[in-house]
Amino acid sequence: MPSSLTPPSQNASLHQGITLALVAALLFGASTPLAKLLLADTSPWLLAALLYLGSGIGLAAWRALRAVRSGEAATSHLQAGEWPWLAAAIFSGGVGAPVLLMFGLSRMPAAGASLLLNLESVLTALLAWFVFRENFDRRIALGMGAIVLGSVVLNWPGQGMRLDWSSLWPGLAVIGACLGWALDNNFTRKVALADASFVAMSKGLIAGAVNLLLAMLVGAQWPTWPIVLAAGALGFASYGVSLVLFVLALRHLGTARTSAYFAVAPFFGAALAVLLLGEALTPGLVLAGGLMALGVWLHVSERHAHAHDHEAMHHSHRHVHGGPKDDGHHDHVHEPPVPIGTQHSHPHDHAPLRHTHAHFPDAHHRHRHG
Repeated sequence: MPSSLTPPSQNASLHQGITLALVAALLFGASTPLAKLLLADTSPWLLAALLYLGSGIGLAAWRALRAVRSGEAATSHLQAGEWPWLAAAIFSGGVGAPVLLMFGLSRMPAAGASLLLNLESVLTALLAWFVFRENFDRRIALGMGAIVLGSVVLNWPGQGMRLDWSSLWPGLAVIGACLGWALDNNFTRKVALADASFVAMSKGLIAGAVNLLLAMLVGAQWPTWPIVLAAGALGFASYGVSLVLFVLALRHLGTARTSAYFAVAPFFGAALAVLLLGEALTPGLVLAGGLMALGVWLHVSERHAHAHDHEAMHHSHRHVHGGPKDDGHHDHVHEPPVPIGTQHSHPHDHAPLRHTHAHFPDAHHRHRHG
């Protein structure tokens, strides 16, 4: 008979994951109108490089400061088998995808590219569900559909705008960029228990360096230092901190659900554009906000509980023993014993377990369904 376990921390974990994903979306969505202000003084490709580098350098400085204050060396907490997943995430989403996007944008209308970029969240969910076998149900699928439809409404060309497809290849390049970011999201799920700041820092430094080299090769002109510093600061917040929060959300919600919440980023960006740049509050923006709110509600109100098995596992990540944040999956023994509520990180083992409780596809619930 399975044991019944419904720790209060399961609901807390869900709410924490949702909050992390939505704040990540808010920070990333804000990058679009703010970056638009910087595009008058630098090229799009070079700005992308500066945003990535600002993310990587800012997080590297933060990790160094954290290490000095704690007296402990900064570590990645990556297991030996996780390095290939991180490398795949960096080169698919940080290097390959931006290059494909730049190629497509240079040869097709921006409105058409914006529409196609909405495929990222769809492809992320499809890969998570059908390739990486992450569970979903009708409610989650409907929620994802509502959020994506809201994003399409938000980006649909206005009256008089025409998609001029002079060639199939530019569109395929943008779709390839979406696939690269979708793969990145799913690969990053594989390293979600590692130090999130290390994952985000690595992506920023490597992708930023590569994009900077490519921008220089195509003749981009170096902007003034105030623009460089502003781009770096924006990249640290909207790419670095946002990605750290996205990785943390993956631990609680899984790939598809995290990407669904993150898909509201265009709405946050559009709303900020209305407030900051004085753009019109259109019926499309109101409709998109309503659809996205419906999608978020469908996800937030999800209840998923059944008897399930946990296989034996050995890994390392930050966890809590006892107290309201204990998820019920870390009952290993410490010698000497640690106080209740202690949060720490170390390699530990999970014994096989079968029980029933409400759960989500977080780092400890990746079992198959059906």
